[in-house]
Amino acid sequence: MKHRIFVANRGEIAVRIIEACDRLGYDTVLGVSTADKDTLAARRAGRVVTLGAPRPADSYLNMNAVVQAAISTGCTAVHPGYGFLSERPAFAELCAEHGLTFVGPSPDALRALGDKLTARRLAESVDVPVSAGGTATSAGEVQQLAEGIGYPVLIKAAHGGGGRGMKLVENSAELAEAWQLASAEAEASFGDGTVFLERFVQDAKHVEVQIIGDRHGHRVHLGERECSVQYRYQKVVEEAPCTVLPEATRTLLYESALRIAEALDYVGLGTVEFLYDVSRDSLAFLEVNPRLQVEHPVTEAVTGVDLVREQLLVTLGEPLSFTQADIRLRGHAVECRITAQDPDHDLRPSPGTVTRWRPSAAGGLRLDSHIYEGYRFPPFYDALMAKQIAWAPDRAAAIERMEQALAAFEIEGVTTSLPLLQRILAHPVYRDNTVTTHWLNGLLTEKVPS
Repeated sequence: MKHRIFVANRGEIAVRIIEACDRLGYDTVLGVSTADKDTLAARRAGRVVTLGAPRPADSYLNMNAVVQAAISTGCTAVHPGYGFLSERPAFAELCAEHGLTFVGPSPDALRALGDKLTARRLAESVDVPVSAGGTATSAGEVQQLAEGIGYPVLIKAAHGGGGRGMKLVENSAELAEAWQLASAEAEASFGDGTVFLERFVQDAKHVEVQIIGDRHGHRVHLGERECSVQYRYQKVVEEAPCTVLPEATRTLLYESALRIAEALDYVGLGTVEFLYDVSRDSLAFLEVNPRLQVEHPVTEAVTGVDLVREQLLVTLGEPLSFTQADIRLRGHAVECRITAQDPDHDLRPSPGTVTRWRPSAAGGLRLDSHIYEGYRFPPFYDALMAKQIAWAPDRAAAIERMEQALAAFEIEGVTTSLPLLQRILAHPVYRDNTVTTHWLNGLLTEKVPS
């Protein structure tokens, strides 16, 4: 049976999925908004269908429009990429009702992982370390819980992400108001105001494990990534592996991720995220992202595994083409997200026409992008223009290669984050690998000296 895949996404990830389908010999149909008819993905797909107006609610988030377009074009499966419909259990169920394979885990797994409180309980049930925390139903219970954890504490939304519904609380006087604000923000953003408390770790690194499972009971990890360079909970620079992890901690990290995958009988790609408290050498489970991640290329660079190809194959019923013993990590990879944002003005978006686009042609580099000269960057979606990936035998060499790539990259017509990325890579804290998740916020908002 020859598969035809409906690509329900846009930007660089749509191009990436189409390329993987091409290598497998699968036909592709791309669903686009009216603002994306001239994208690089639209030029590369086998066929293009317009889903609706530019606003995501009218196109990429319109479940019925996506499913109808996939059925009418004879597709057998839908790849949602990341964001948009990729974590919606209702969309996965709608695909199944119409005989379409959803390229992702089961609706039950999506439902369990979409609720961070449920995911936290699942982690605890299989002895995966979690931060001290929990939820409460009254102001008195919240105060009691926070006193038991110890300040500062972090209030988090049970659903959604991106920092919405999240509040840092330094003392008991701030707690009640912050709890109400976080709940209201979560309700407005995700339609569910459930929030919970966790211990706040000041000097933590964000580490995550790439996992994949098939329908034949095989589950494998592909090493870890470090994503500590974040601005307001948005990742900016990622790398693989995390070089500061002691071996015993790395072993616990892998075992914990696989325990969660086993508990869910997980099928497809997923990322299990943790905070690593450097001073205590301790891990705490954060959440599971049940989809392809933006930063997946650094894992591909150090393992040599085409993750999108494997994701498609296991979702369509094929067994994994490798075992855990086959996974060998080689060298070090760094990824920089190049965005159409102004680093001198709080990274505000800067849409417009790209008049010059000349990436470095040096070796050891990979560029995932949908941009070309003359492309009009639209204001309706996220600001990601490209992911520049550099690989080298060790971390220092990979950073040096990335610095040269960014210095040679010529972009004109829109303001980009290139100067910020160069500033990060040159900073001694990043060079020493002592970056934690709050470092970049401090660098940008508190004018920490470079």
